[in-house]
Amino acid sequence: MEDCIAAIAASQDRAAFEVLFRHFAPRLQAYLRKLGANPAAAEELMQEAMVLVWRKAAQFDRSKSSASTWIFTIVRNLRIDAFRRASRPEVDMSDPALMPDPDPDADMAIVSRQSAERLHEALAGLNDNERAILRLAYFDDRSQSDIAADLGIPLGTVKSRVRLAFAKLRAALSDTIGDRP
Repeated sequence: MEDCIAAIAASQDRAAFEVLFRHFAPRLQAYLRKLGANPAAAEELMQEAMVLVWRKAAQFDRSKSSASTWIFTIVRNLRIDAFRRASRPEVDMSDPALMPDPDPDADMAIVSRQSAERLHEALAGLNDNERAILRLAYFDDRSQSDIAADLGIPLGTVKSRVRLAFAKLRAALSDTIGDRP
């Protein structure tokens, strides 16, 4: 069988392919049926495998495997690919998770924009050190230890500036956020 694959690779020998096909086709179908494929699927996968044998005959290496091992590996991989394709769920376009969020009501959009403006004003009221530390911690997602190392200041100083910055923001926004602790 290895010689048949070599003849296919060298000169696309149809007679060699016919010998190979007659030998392996029923065996591949039986193998696929044993693995649970229905007759139509087994036939289709066997056909795909034999087409790949024809196309990839030049890639066969006698020193690595026998012809049967190489061909059965091809059909096994095709079966795995077919199983993966079949197990993917269908996308339900009416799924609420796929629906875009509704546009906010006009009054909520105004409230949101006003809240954002108040927050920007409150942030502008902080000193440069406090603003920089809040930016690093919450916008750049850096840990307080990393901030301390990067700025060359003690960790306690970073923690104090964060606490003081939040206290100033809480005071500036107290009527917006209420009396939360």
